[in-house]
Amino acid sequence: MTECLSPKFATHSFAIAIDAADIDFMGHVNNASYLKWVQDAVISHWQRFAPAEALATHAWVALKHEITYRKPTFLDDEVIATVLLEKVQGARAFYETIIKRGEEVLAEVKSSWCCLDATTLRPARLARDVIDRFFAKD
Repeated sequence: MTECLSPKFATHSFAIAIDAADIDFMGHVNNASYLKWVQDAVISHWQRFAPAEALATHAWVALKHEITYRKPTFLDDEVIATVLLEKVQGARAFYETIIKRGEEVLAEVKSSWCCLDATTLRPARLARDVIDRFFAKD
């Protein structure tokens, strides 16, 4: 069953800490660091909106990341990731994360994740009331 959700999203802003280890030989953030940032931002989004019971009984694994790099990121940049859950289908969740320096878009990331039962580590659907927490009310 496809769960089509409201086009109004509850976004989450996540401040990114850039470490010297993130910088590559060209003097900007290495592409691999973006993956860690997206993972940290999406998990932070989940922790912000999910109720305590869902946090205790569910875990997430990334299935796919598609990153479009727009501009390089540097050590002293102040960077924010804005995360939103676009839709949920079964045990899968589809996220969009925009990484920005001020108004400049540095990267756009589309990712899909699988929700797991924290005990069995098998795919698990979220309850409707949990899903609804991630979408703004009219």
